[in-house]
Amino acid sequence: MAAAPPTASTERLVIENCAIATVDADDTEHASGHVVVAGNRIESVGPGPAPAGLEGVLRRVDGTGHLATPGLVNTHHHFYQWITRGLAQDHNLFDWLVALYPTWARIDEPMVYEAARGSLAMMARGGVTTAMDHHYVFPEGSGDLLGAEIRAARELGVRFHPTRGSMDLGESAGGLPPDFAVESTDAALAATEEAVDTHHDPAFDSMLRIGVAPCSPFSVTTELLREAAALARRKGVRLHTHGAETVDEERYCKEKFGMGPTDYFESTGWLGDDVWMAHCIHMADADIAAFARTGTGVAHCPSSNARIAAGTARVPDLLRAGVPVGLGVDGTASNESGELHTELRNALLVHRLAGGEKALNVRQALRLGTYGGAQVLGRTDGIGSLEPGKLADLVLWKLDGLGHSTIADPVAALVLGPPAPVTLSLVNGRPVVEHGRLVTADEDDIARAARAEAQRLARLAEGA
Repeated sequence: MAAAPPTASTERLVIENCAIATVDADDTEHASGHVVVAGNRIESVGPGPAPAGLEGVLRRVDGTGHLATPGLVNTHHHFYQWITRGLAQDHNLFDWLVALYPTWARIDEPMVYEAARGSLAMMARGGVTTAMDHHYVFPEGSGDLLGAEIRAARELGVRFHPTRGSMDLGESAGGLPPDFAVESTDAALAATEEAVDTHHDPAFDSMLRIGVAPCSPFSVTTELLREAAALARRKGVRLHTHGAETVDEERYCKEKFGMGPTDYFESTGWLGDDVWMAHCIHMADADIAAFARTGTGVAHCPSSNARIAAGTARVPDLLRAGVPVGLGVDGTASNESGELHTELRNALLVHRLAGGEKALNVRQALRLGTYGGAQVLGRTDGIGSLEPGKLADLVLWKLDGLGHSTIADPVAALVLGPPAPVTLSLVNGRPVVEHGRLVTADEDDIARAARAEAQRLARLAEGA
């Protein structure tokens, strides 16, 4: 969809004198340039000062010592886990899930709301402008959990891509989750359809799009996978799930279905350019070729993969094959930092350990966190790069301080240096972070409220 041009009377914000990494198709960069925002769109990007004679300029920002980039795009998360961080510290995935399912089965709407605020605040303060969430635990009588997340994102001003997850395969039927943590197939499908009908906004500048997201091959039935794919395509929304995360998952699929995860997903309609999967670690050449052939995307979560010792995804091979790849924080019970900008550095380091010094470079890492994320969410028309006509989701990173001032290459400073302070983050043209602090919410209040809900959940779990 083409972006409507701003009018002469549109209110403008001008950023000048900063380095710029546009992450466009040519990786255009400017050592000292400008960005003009008109309303909620980027009007111009280029070298040197902004064009003379601009009308309606409400604010000018001197970006000296800064780097402007597209806002970061998070492609996989589980917000509710914010209030169960630091548990099951030395477990692999299956043992970690078994240890935490009983606690997660006691979450309710106030808990999820505060967990979402904490998750979103941490990401926004670190340069995330578009966040997704995969929520799949819906205890009976727990309230409107998806609505709680949506309310939190709206209040904080972050562009949001929640997915209505589901689990219908309990332990008694051969799945991993305990029976009390799953829904019936029909109930999961009905709730998913209702979520799409109630909340999904397909507009170009949408702040809220809904996806369909059965949890994983070992927690959902084949029927749910097939029917969920059909539902998503009937409604015109994207599909998301976990795939090929561990060797245990691969063994499970071969024993139960007679094929590996990728072949199983393809047999249920779950490969396509409207699908993205989290992790995708244990993939053979044929699996990568299938993802490339179908345009299926990947949410790469290097810190979470390392935290639960799941393995190292073949991201350089995926990129060479043309597979869309973005970055994900993943749930903060397996990545306690809760930040995406640290994943830029971690992705580069992990893949150099696995594949050598040329496996990934700093600009590829930045692309994973910006344009790559927009690819897997199906939003490259509006976000992921700094180009005229695109939505004004951008971040101004401070690089002239102690941690970065001696690194001449600003992209290298951002990726390889310590976490860079965010001087300004815009979402849809509106400030969300200024000088390292949220401007849309009180961080201290969020921290206090989230801690109280974490303690309440711990008491409930202990008393079970």
